[in-house]
Amino acid sequence: MAILSSRRSSAAISVAAVAGLAAAGVGLAVGGASAGTVSGSLYRDPSSAVVRWVAANPGDSRAAVIRDKIASQPQARWYANFNPSTIQSEVSSFIGAANAAQQIPVLSVYEITNRDCGGASAGGAPDLNQYQTWVSNFARGLGNQTVLIILETDSLALQTCLSTGELNARNQALTTATQTIKSANPNAKVYLDGGHSTWNSANDTANRLRAAGVQYADGFFTNVSNFNPTSSEANFGRAVISALNGMGISGKRQVIDTSRNGGAAGDWCADDNTDRRIGQYPTTNTGDANIDAYLWVKPPGEADGCRYTAGSFQPDLAFSLANGAPNPPTTAPPTTNPPTTAPPTTAPPTTAPPTTAPPTTPPPTGNGCSASVAINQWNGGFTASVNVTAGSAAINGWTVTVALPGGAAITGTWNAQASGTSGTVRFTNVGYNGQVGAGQTTNFGFQGTGTGQGATATCAA
Repeated sequence: MAILSSRRSSAAISVAAVAGLAAAGVGLAVGGASAGTVSGSLYRDPSSAVVRWVAANPGDSRAAVIRDKIASQPQARWYANFNPSTIQSEVSSFIGAANAAQQIPVLSVYEITNRDCGGASAGGAPDLNQYQTWVSNFARGLGNQTVLIILETDSLALQTCLSTGELNARNQALTTATQTIKSANPNAKVYLDGGHSTWNSANDTANRLRAAGVQYADGFFTNVSNFNPTSSEANFGRAVISALNGMGISGKRQVIDTSRNGGAAGDWCADDNTDRRIGQYPTTNTGDANIDAYLWVKPPGEADGCRYTAGSFQPDLAFSLANGAPNPPTTAPPTTNPPTTAPPTTAPPTTAPPTTAPPTTPPPTGNGCSASVAINQWNGGFTASVNVTAGSAAINGWTVTVALPGGAAITGTWNAQASGTSGTVRFTNVGYNGQVGAGQTTNFGFQGTGTGQGATATCAA
């Protein structure tokens, strides 16, 4: 099990401290010719906890090792605080810095209601409606360049505390979150929770991913906060991909957390284990067509919660992970003037669209709105994603009428209020998504039994 915790926002490191890291001759991991669907250099967060610790403790005997082997490397920025009023600006600032460096940021979203099933990292949004509000605001800050999104660690692998109704609601919430992010930034790469190779079976994992809408995502992540060898995770990933292919869901890729899988495996907690080491340095150059990136999702040196407070940076843990590990690869200095932040090592990446993206519908030429519906069908049931697009003028409310095939019945709705459950069903906006700018799009969805294929949608504003 991957135990995590809320990450407190951190102040930016001083320019002098950043310059100190550069002066130390620290090289960044290279993103070269990628075998997956991502290529380019990953973004190193200049205000991470480890970077700030190195800057504040230059005389510490552990500082050089931690600086050279951990602080030099790109790691995920975690978003785990329920802050719907400020999350857009926080994300936008981080994305802007990464874009300026022409590098790829990695963002870990850890906000789902009842996360960690009440364990060491309990928390998240108060309810799933508020979760969707938070996700919508988060997505607005993502810009339009490539970003990697690790969406809700443990949300699918750890479900022991959820009732059937709660599990269905979580699956719907993850599907909607994926579509919201992809709608806001089509170049966002979204990965759902695949647990790890010694947890659930590949078939079970594939079924959980399908129920949570992996068909709308780019793939899945494994080994976050865990220690399984990269080879074991890659084999597990291939088995999951094969199972998804058997369900008619193709084109999905894996990302693997290698932040501390370079030593012993075994029990989940690293706080008291000195046999653990950092694993492969972060890169998009995986050499494996099934794997988009090796990432440091769990920041090395952050505690698991069994000895220290979960999520707190502990230099002794960082030193234990880094000491004795190989040095990171280095790069030659750029031949052109670099940007003011870290120099890019490759061209900005491109991203292929999801294989089951909803159909696009051009905005209406006049006032009013249009609607398009995409169905994800499985044996006995389906989920539907509906895009509502404003015309040439902003709208302050909308009603979408969906004509369902005979025998289909709606069992749940999110981001809208439904009138009826079968035949012709009317959906109206909720408070936070009624206002849609000219030419802009919002989204709602529903789940049902029977066959949803052939459903049509019309919109009135």
